[in-house]
Amino acid sequence: QVQVVESGGGLVQAGGSLRLSCAASGSIFSINVMGWYRQAPGKQRELVAAITSDSSTNYADSVKGRFTISRDNAKNTAYLQMNSLKPEDTAVYYCNVQGKWRIWNDFDDWGQGTQVTVSS
Repeated sequence: QVQVVESGGGLVQAGGSLRLSCAASGSIFSINVMGWYRQAPGKQRELVAAITSDSSTNYADSVKGRFTISRDNAKNTAYLQMNSLKPEDTAVYYCNVQGKWRIWNDFDDWGQGTQVTVSS
């Protein structure tokens, strides 16, 4: 099976920066998409940014120009660099990884989440 672990969350003042990491491990044959989602209290989980195996990226309008997603294929790791943070970015950030394990089996797994809190 596949395990997904996020790290890098924390408390930061508005205007500050944080870098989140997402590491996937296990019997991974290939990873197609790695994505970051967030969920604020009382709100639905939403896509923040995603990156494919050929490094195509997609961002939510609310984070364009402030957040950058990247990945290290050799390490099965994705990163989310968050700059110019705003209080409305406060949420639990989750990593989602989709791909194949043991060649033939699809997987679509989530991490446990990491809290990001931006103070005004």
